[in-house]
Amino acid sequence: MSMLGSCLPSSWMADVSVRAPSAQRRRRLFMLLIALLIPKATKGSGKKPAPAPYGASKGTSKVQKNPLFESRPKNFGIGQDIQPKQDLTRFVKWPEYVRLQRQKVILSQRLKVPPAIAQFSHTLDKNTATQLFKLLNKYCVKDSKKPLFVKYGLNHTVALIEAKKASLVVIAHDVDPIELVVFLPALCRKMGVPYVIVKGKARLGTVVHKKTAAVLCVQDVKSEDQRELATLISAAKANFTDKYEEQRRQWGGGLRGAKSTQMLRKRAKAAGQTLSVANASKL
Repeated sequence: MSMLGSCLPSSWMADVSVRAPSAQRRRRLFMLLIALLIPKATKGSGKKPAPAPYGASKGTSKVQKNPLFESRPKNFGIGQDIQPKQDLTRFVKWPEYVRLQRQKVILSQRLKVPPAIAQFSHTLDKNTATQLFKLLNKYCVKDSKKPLFVKYGLNHTVALIEAKKASLVVIAHDVDPIELVVFLPALCRKMGVPYVIVKGKARLGTVVHKKTAAVLCVQDVKSEDQRELATLISAAKANFTDKYEEQRRQWGGGLRGAKSTQMLRKRAKAAGQTLSVANASKL
């Protein structure tokens, strides 16, 4: 007990010397033995890390920077530096009418389109269309005197075609619903009236000071414009009237997307066949 007294606090020894219940005394003695037997941890007794392998560089060499050019890292927090421009088209929630018209275009490319509707995808070329609208703007409704002005309106135009009084009929390619004008090419061919299909019902509407116009009709023009009208009529017959029978047999649409075309090309390559992009898109 003299050795224990030298190592432990005096308050502990006082408790041990006093006669105590057997269970409490045994607990005190057990705690004293544990305190004597467990050594205190000394500083620096942790394990040292393994040494680096031979030849390994102890420290990375620092790149010398030019003191004239100071690095200024950007901070893209709120109210800080402007973020770089990114293409966020795929993340934009477009209005419903934009999504609908885009889906309609995709569907018209994927599905098989009957020839009567597919013919409206073949429009007049840009140069001829420019000459046509130059002539139409000369005979604008409010700027011309009767009867030398452009006639518009579906019923009025059909009446002029049936009476064979129309010299040239101009049909828009994007009329909705398309059933309003789908019969006009056949009617014009039956009556021997030249017709053209141009892009944009809104562009036709500007001629007659309306938002849109499905169809326009040129009946008579001035003597100085007769030659220009004859040129347009010959172009209309060459591009539309003479090709009517050919376009009657051509179905539209049926074009595959990029992913589907690539899949078919991979299958053909695995089978040892060659398949071009144009043929794959039509399958």
